[in-house]
Formats: sequence, structure tokens, C-alpha cells
Amino acid sequence: MNRTAFARLGAGVLAATIVLAGCSSSSDTTDTTDTTDTGAAEDSVTVTYTNFISNGGNEENLDTIVAAFEEANPGVTVDVTTLAYADYATALQTDLAAGTVADVFDIEYANYAAYQSSGVLAELTGVDGSVFTPSLLETYQTDGAQYALPSSFSNVVLYYNTDLFDAAGLAYPDASWTWADEQAAAEALTDAEAGVFGDYQPISYYEFYKALVQNGAAFLSDDGSTVAFNTPEGIEAAQWLIGKSGTVMPTAEQGAGTPDFDSGLFTEGKLAMWHSGIWMFGALADAPAAWDIAVEPGNTTQASAMFSNALAVSATSEHPEQAQAWAEFLAGSPTAAQVRLDAGWELPPIADEALLATYLDKGAPANRQAVFDSLENVALPPVIGDKQNEMVDIINAQLTEAAAGRMTAAEAIAEAEAQINALLAD
Repeated sequence: MNRTAFARLGAGVLAATIVLAGCSSSSDTTDTTDTTDTGAAEDSVTVTYTNFISNGGNEENLDTIVAAFEEANPGVTVDVTTLAYADYATALQTDLAAGTVADVFDIEYANYAAYQSSGVLAELTGVDGSVFTPSLLETYQTDGAQYALPSSFSNVVLYYNTDLFDAAGLAYPDASWTWADEQAAAEALTDAEAGVFGDYQPISYYEFYKALVQNGAAFLSDDGSTVAFNTPEGIEAAQWLIGKSGTVMPTAEQGAGTPDFDSGLFTEGKLAMWHSGIWMFGALADAPAAWDIAVEPGNTTQASAMFSNALAVSATSEHPEQAQAWAEFLAGSPTAAQVRLDAGWELPPIADEALLATYLDKGAPANRQAVFDSLENVALPPVIGDKQNEMVDIINAQLTEAAAGRMTAAEAIAEAEAQINALLAD
């Protein structure tokens, strides 16, 4: 799922938590090789599951996973409702308010905190933490307790054109790179006369909060009551983004920020480095230029943007054991992971390197290991509730003003601080 969609759904569902009334769900851990029989004690238990993750082409893949789970758990049936992404948030709001929500339902990180604090999520006990990538599993923990399970993830990496690097005689980016290394390479690779740019990183909220972490700073204070980015480190992070515009990166007047402009440049071989998500692999499969990826550079530390879907179990489920079994199976079983990998259906959150090896051998990019290396240090988007979109818009507007030269990075950060603090105080 792309970052824009992530924000829209997160903000909409966060607003809905004000009227959350009840949920219904259930789960437990098992796999096709697991001898646990969660349905033996009851005759015909039905676990309901509402999702958006399979909509748009993966419905049959989900059916395959359901069939495997039901075979391993006699007496347990999974009743699936699949909704279009555009309809999901509204339907979920309605079900939560009415107390008719499914036993298991999809959520994302952006709305996890609001759900958890509202008491609508069941605590998941006995989860085998070794099954999951630690940073993904910990994303859905509160005070050491697990309240949801990651079901898939995507993240952001640094794409680079190997042909351009080879022509310039430059070493390829690797996990040791810093901002300084990226800047030096971008300057060397920019050729204005040939229309070649050295770097492209969107000047946006999603890049800013990540750059803050990469520079040892934070977006919000520890208690979330105020912003914390108006510091020398925060201003430096903003300058890192806006300083590229018009130098090693095209300006808005040249097309930067318009749909598919960056991917078009990269595909045409006119862009040497590009910060973007792994969801672009498929679109670049037929690109004429040779390319690969690396973990994104940081300044004081590395940090990569990570986006994930998750599975929640209703706190009022009548079948919590079976519901958790289904959630764990869909999230972490080898069966579900293999179906995802074979179908190219986002990435499973598992830690099993042997199983993930099939993904590493799927062709370009050659360095697919960077996808998993990027999970070692992640930057999660700040969340402030139903005013999330307003916060995002404020950051985007102020950074845009600074990139256009109408204010300095320091002025943009100060103005964003004032406006977001007013949101938080309201």
C-alpha cells in the first residue's frame, strides 16, 4: 500500500475511534504442520474476518490460506468479507460503533494507538515472537503487551541507476553510506545539459519525519503533547530535503511532485538515485536502465520508513482462541507466507530467512536483501488522531514554501511548529 493511501485510511479510522462501541473476534496460533486443534472443544465455530488487503486481485490467494487453516483446524470455519479499500474505513467505523465488527479485522499502524487506547483490541497472549521480524511485531505492542499482529509490510529504499554510476566511475551506494556520501554522488551525477538529475527525494511530511530520525531528532515530544522538531537537528533535516531542489533534483516548476514524474525520470535513465517504496519493483521490471537498491543513508543513524498492515482481534469476541489462531496463521504461518511470496502480494512479516530466500531470488533488484536490512532501524509516522491529515498538510505546505525559496528552512520549521502545536492544544 502506498503512503498516501496509508495516511487517508489511518486518519479516517482514527476519527472513528471516538464512537467505538464494540467488536467481535477471535484467534489462536497454528499452521498446517501444527497439531493444535482449536476447534475440537466446540462444534462448528465460525470466525468472521473483514479485510481490505486481498481486494483487487488477491481474493483467491486469501481463499487458499483460509482453506489451509480450516484443514488444520477441524470445526473452525473462517467467514471472509472483503471490501474495497475506498469503502473499508466507513464500513469499519459503522461496525465498530454498532458493535457488529468481525472477530478479526485489518488495521494499520496509523490507527493502532487509537484502537488500543479505546479498548476494542483483545490482548494476544502466547504469541511466538520468534516467528516475526522484531521491529514489525513490536510496532503493535503497548507496554509490552501484544494487541495486533503484523500481516504484511512495505518500506522505502534508495534506488540507483547502475549505468549512470558506472559511466561516472562511482562506487554504488551501500549500507555504509551517509547523507554526505549521497550528496557527493548526487552532485557528481547531475548533468543539467543532458537533463540528468543526481537525486530525487519527495519534499514531504513522509520524508521529513524519516529524515528527523536519521538525524537523531524526533517529530513529537515524548508525551506527544507538542512537536519536537524545531531544533538544530530538525532544521538540518528540513534543509537536507529542500536543499536538493533546483540543485541535484528538479524543482516543482520542472515537474517535481507531479504524478509519476519521478518514476518516469528513473525509468528513462535520467535519474541517478531515487527514494521510493518497494512497491515500485513491478513497475520497473521492464525499465531499460539497469538498477538496484540499497538501504537509505542516514546522517547520525540509518532509519527507513516502514508501512504495515496488521490483524486485530476484537476484545468482545465470543471465540477469542480460534480468532487468534486465524490471525496468527494469516500473519505468520509458512503457508500464508509462501502464498504471499509466490503471488507477489506484499511481503510477509516473518523472520524465517530460509522461507524468505525465495523472494531474494526473484530477479531485479539484485540486492533484495536491502528490503529486510531496512527493517533493522525503522522510522514510524507520528500519529496525532483525527487531525492527522491537517498535520501532514502543514508540513507539506511549509516545506514547499521553503523549497520555493519563499522562506528559510528555519522559518518553515518554526511556522510548522506553531501551527501543529495549535492543533495539538485544540
